[in-house]
Amino acid sequence: MPDYGHDLIFGSFLTPANAAPQEVVRLAQASETAGLDLVTFQDHPYQPGHLDAWTLLSYVAARTERVHLSGNVINLPLRRPAVLARAAASLDLLSGGRFELGLGAGAFWEAIEAMGGDRLTPGQAVQALSEAIDVIRGVWDVENRARLRVEGEFHSVDGAKRGPAPAHDVGIWLGAYRPRMLRLTGAKADGWLPSLSYMSDVDQLAESNFIIDAAATQAGRDPAAVRRLLNVSGTFAPAAVSDRFLHGPPDHWVAQLAALALDHGFSGYILQTDSLLDLMRFGQEVAPALRALVAAERA
Repeated sequence: MPDYGHDLIFGSFLTPANAAPQEVVRLAQASETAGLDLVTFQDHPYQPGHLDAWTLLSYVAARTERVHLSGNVINLPLRRPAVLARAAASLDLLSGGRFELGLGAGAFWEAIEAMGGDRLTPGQAVQALSEAIDVIRGVWDVENRARLRVEGEFHSVDGAKRGPAPAHDVGIWLGAYRPRMLRLTGAKADGWLPSLSYMSDVDQLAESNFIIDAAATQAGRDPAAVRRLLNVSGTFAPAAVSDRFLHGPPDHWVAQLAALALDHGFSGYILQTDSLLDLMRFGQEVAPALRALVAAERA
């Protein structure tokens, strides 16, 4: 029964294409009203049907009061890490410590190239992300009085000034699926943020956790330093369908998500939906019941 020691959090993953801009903002505000802890947005700058993620995050931060915000996940190949670090710290300061940094190594390389980015191999993309994390953490490390120097193959800074520091310890969460990315997650990240729809089966969750834990231990870290979060999607229905995950009434969702928390240590669930009703049911019915069930089982 893995327990990495994190309280359960719940969030929304909002991806409405070609929606009216204010409708996207209303969904984010509804997430907060529903009691969710986190609102996230995809970051695919090459898709003109979506608002720019960074602009949207900043605007929604100003229109909400309590909920945390994150990219799910920020497209590193099109965002320079030193500038990204300052943007993240600035938004965290302006929002009162409500920003988390979900990062991805990149995908859809033809579209990235079309926007002026460089095409990387999978191995190069992981190395670039590793270097970027070093740059980002270095910019945030204002206690270090030395000028920041990182000599990387893909990301380097030479004498950059540090700061500003974020308002709180911003979590760096990685969208990771393959072994190299999972090892990087264990070695350097604060959280693992995959989408369940991209996993082949539940066994892959266990195998991925094992790789993350081993990499964390090898890096001299406690595996519990890596929070396990999961993007999920489903359908609320009057009756459960036994062979379909998250298809049924709220108590069916609670039972299935509790199994992932208790068997695999997940402590964050982010619902991908653009339905106001689903957001309310997830925040007001699933989340409190799931917290109570997991707490009782672990007690």
